[in-house]
Amino acid sequence: QLQLVESGGGLVQAGESLNLSCSASGGTFSHYPMGWFRQAPGKGRAIVASISWTGTSTYYADSVKGRFTISRDNAKNTVSLQMRSLQYEDTAVYYCAASSTSSWFTLNDFTSWGQGTQVTVSS
Repeated sequence: QLQLVESGGGLVQAGESLNLSCSASGGTFSHYPMGWFRQAPGKGRAIVASISWTGTSTYYADSVKGRFTISRDNAKNTVSLQMRSLQYEDTAVYYCAASSTSSWFTLNDFTSWGQGTQVTVSS
């Protein structure tokens, strides 16, 4: 099971950009589809974006399409989330996760989780 550590969160103003990164260890990174999730105060954890084993396929939640980009570097065991045009509604704790199944679109597909990183967008 992968161990995951996120970094890059912080406080930004609406309209600005932020890049999150997740480093993986403890397994063969390229064997795992990866995802980014977020959880806002008082809400459930929801998928933001996910990416296939090789990075050739991606999935985005409707709320972030066109603004966020997920990518991975299997040589460096990292997955990143580039966030542009941030909005107040993007404020949440962001989690990196790894899927141990052949599916990578829903919360239940992901079995390894990082500790999360806070992203706060001021309006």
